[in-house]
Amino acid sequence: MALLPWRKGIVIKIENETLDTRRFWIQVPELESFDFKPGQFVTLDLPIHEKLNKRWRSYSISSWPDGSNIFELLIVLNSFGLGTPYLFNEISIGSELIFRGAQGVFTLHQPIEKDLYLVCTGTGIAPFRSMVQDIRRKEIEYKNIYLLYGCRRRENLMYYEEMLSLEKEMNNFHFIPTLSREEWDGRKGYVHSIYEELCTAKSPANFFLCGWKDMIDEARKRIIELGYDKKDIHVEIYG
Repeated sequence: MALLPWRKGIVIKIENETLDTRRFWIQVPELESFDFKPGQFVTLDLPIHEKLNKRWRSYSISSWPDGSNIFELLIVLNSFGLGTPYLFNEISIGSELIFRGAQGVFTLHQPIEKDLYLVCTGTGIAPFRSMVQDIRRKEIEYKNIYLLYGCRRRENLMYYEEMLSLEKEMNNFHFIPTLSREEWDGRKGYVHSIYEELCTAKSPANFFLCGWKDMIDEARKRIIELGYDKKDIHVEIYG
């Protein structure tokens, strides 16, 4: 497969989503429409190192295809890295970003004939927001969608109010956030116990996992132990 070209994007909007997470809206002036599939990512070429392979950082697109030439990224600050401190400290409205994409095969296949379990932690919610909003916008048929979202504290939850609104708007869309280090009126603990509880009947399902490697490795193991096949599991690993 031929590599996609590098393009220039212009940052047109920045908002804080949490204390250490920001939303960046990027416009692609050379295109009338920036086309991508929900779940795909872009790779940024940041001027943070002399070696190319140490300059590249990939992020899932958190917006959904709407016919415009604008896309959104959800990025959490890693103070010990090079990429996100540059984005947080040096990038402002009007800044240029060089990127390649969209790329990736972490995407839904249609028709959606099985229940969907979208399991994530932290900014791993980004591709799932794109998927669910695309399903809503295009009125794509589905059975049940379970978005299981793990964070440490209430203040770390991203797109929280938006997902609650979608749950009210979309039939059989279930948003289930869980906190591991804070007491609240929602679920407590980790995401694993939730899908294990929901899958006791072993209904046909596809599992999409997005987040840190430890979470994904644990989920893979547990889902297979529930009786599902490896081909039912799709992953996007961060870090």
